[in-house]
This record gives sequence, C-alpha cells and structure tokens, in this order.
Amino acid sequence: MNSQAPHMRGYFGIGIASGHKAGNVGNLIRTAHGFGASFAFLIRHRLSKDTHHFDTAKSDTGLPVFEYEEFADFSPPKRCKLVGIEITDDAVDLPSFRHPEQAAYILGGERRSLSDEIVEACDHIIKIPTRFSLNVATAGAIVLYDRLRVLGRFPERGVTPNAKIEPLKPHVHGGPIKRKEDD
Repeated sequence: MNSQAPHMRGYFGIGIASGHKAGNVGNLIRTAHGFGASFAFLIRHRLSKDTHHFDTAKSDTGLPVFEYEEFADFSPPKRCKLVGIEITDDAVDLPSFRHPEQAAYILGGERRSLSDEIVEACDHIIKIPTRFSLNVATAGAIVLYDRLRVLGRFPERGVTPNAKIEPLKPHVHGGPIKRKEDD
C-alpha cells in the first residue's frame, strides 16, 4: 500500500553524530524521508556507496543530507529546537514529550552517546522508555513515528480494538478574532 504522511505544521530534520555503520545511517535517512523530514544531517560521518545498499529508496536524492566534520559546524535553522535523543537521568520520556513545530533531532552513534558538547547545546533531551539502549536507526524511527502520531491530524483511536473509527471533520476556518474591543 502506498500512502503519504499527513501534513503537519512546521518542519523537522534528524541526524546522527559519529555514526559508524552504513546500514544504520542509510536506514535512518530512508526512515526520515518516509516520515516527511525536511532534511537529514551527519556529523563526523560521510555518505558512502555502502549507505545506498541499505537505503534502496535512494532518499538522499529527494531529501537534503548535510554533512559536517564537527558539531561546531552544524547550525540548525532559525527557530529550530535541537532535540537530543539520549538515555540520561533527566531526559524526558518520549510519551510525555511535546514535540516542537520546528525541530532537529540528533542521536549518538552506535557505540557512543551524544557528546557533552552536543547535550549542552540541545534545547531538549528525550529518551525512549525501554529496558536497554536500542539500535540507533530504530530509535530514530520511533521518535519520528511519535512526532507523526502527535502532530499529524488523525482521528481519535477507538475505545476497543474493533471500534469504528470516525473520520475527521473537515477543518473550518473561523472569522477574525478581536483581541481588544473598539472604543
């Protein structure tokens, strides 16, 4: 089945710092493309021909992928919040996190956590509440799915698994809102 991700306000990108495995990098980029990301980025990693073996959609031809030698070279777009995905004591559990409309999500590589420099630069740190660390591409996919689920416009879930799902009513634009009464 071929479907499109619903329109969401804002934009987002996702990236990885110090990724080692071409398969995970390719998978993350393909997933980002599938979920409608505006961009992807790599820090201390270059796209290689091996990456394309794992990204059969060749997502980098339809999704901008920016490469940076160091984190200091990375600059998210204006008003974009940097969201680190990392297991720390003070990280917000993903189910409780309110995704910013403009966000750049960043994950550490397969064998590394996010550096202190990156954690310090993040506006938010979130974690997926699991028993142990997940594969980096899997973690990215879960966060992007959660963003879509929360910010996408979907009908409410039924109370039971077999409940009929009521379609969304079309959006209706209201009239102008007066903030002050005229004198």
